[in-house]
Amino acid sequence: MTLDLVPLWAGILSLAVLMYVLLDGFDLGVGMLFFFRKHDEDRDLMVASVAPVWDFNETWLILGGGGLLAVFPLAFAIIMPAVYFPILLMLLGLVFRGVAFEFRDAPAARKRLWNVAFAYCSLIATFAQGIILGNFIRGFPVSGRSFSGTSWDWIAPFPLLTGLGLMVGYCLLGATWLIMKTEGELREWARGMARWFLLGLLAFIVMVSIWTPLEQARIAQRWFSFPNIVLFSPVPLLTAALALLLWRSLKRNRDVLPFVCTMGLFVLAYTGLIISLWPYVAPPSVTLWDAATAPMSQQFLIVGTMFLLPVILLYVFWSYWVFRGKVRAGAGYH
Repeated sequence: MTLDLVPLWAGILSLAVLMYVLLDGFDLGVGMLFFFRKHDEDRDLMVASVAPVWDFNETWLILGGGGLLAVFPLAFAIIMPAVYFPILLMLLGLVFRGVAFEFRDAPAARKRLWNVAFAYCSLIATFAQGIILGNFIRGFPVSGRSFSGTSWDWIAPFPLLTGLGLMVGYCLLGATWLIMKTEGELREWARGMARWFLLGLLAFIVMVSIWTPLEQARIAQRWFSFPNIVLFSPVPLLTAALALLLWRSLKRNRDVLPFVCTMGLFVLAYTGLIISLWPYVAPPSVTLWDAATAPMSQQFLIVGTMFLLPVILLYVFWSYWVFRGKVRAGAGYH
């Protein structure tokens, strides 16, 4: 009897996507906060807070994309044509953002120009990711085993809404990261910004939560049929509780708790997404098992992944532990 590795692979790829959103989300958020904070000294501190960890975060994106291609090739073949242009915009944004990150501190660099590039590339990459998310929730038209839509189907109200929502969410992650990593006036400014971004994120969560079941009957059936409405009720209830805890932690001048609560909000939103879409990897018609490669290929790939994944996780925890504490101008971490 052949062991079914599809659920395990689904878990690995889901973990990769979640880790990317959580870890790259806050540094993309810090980049977008450049639009609201103009002082060069503060911008230098904002960059210094993410400098030791930012470039490793894209590892999760590579793991997720590479794993989708290797293990679920049919899903990859359907999803890529549908969101080709948003993916292109995301990759270009990430590439030029990295260039701006490095060049802004180069000798004789035009720092103001690179700061603007860093902010806009962070915004473009985030907005593109939100559009991809929105299209994934909407689903992909499929004829036979091929995508039957056009490369411009992503230009629609719902994906544009999720793009804006993810921008607000990443800005909240970035603001709470700065609360945890900085001191003084910059920290207090980030605290004030976090309140506004929290309100904005909650508004987008409510809009998406209303829109999706109204537009997608399968999602409405998943959430509101009995006993699912009882089994899944902890997700919205915990979301409300975490939002309240985050708001109170901001008022009480807590340093670490706001960032932890914000990450918790993203985890709950991601849980809700999985509940809505399971078991489809290219909704609404292609399941994980429909898109999976041959069992022998899955077994071959899982061997290397089981060695690689713990190393990646250990490095992540180690690097964030080493660079814990506050960052200060001209003094590094303390």
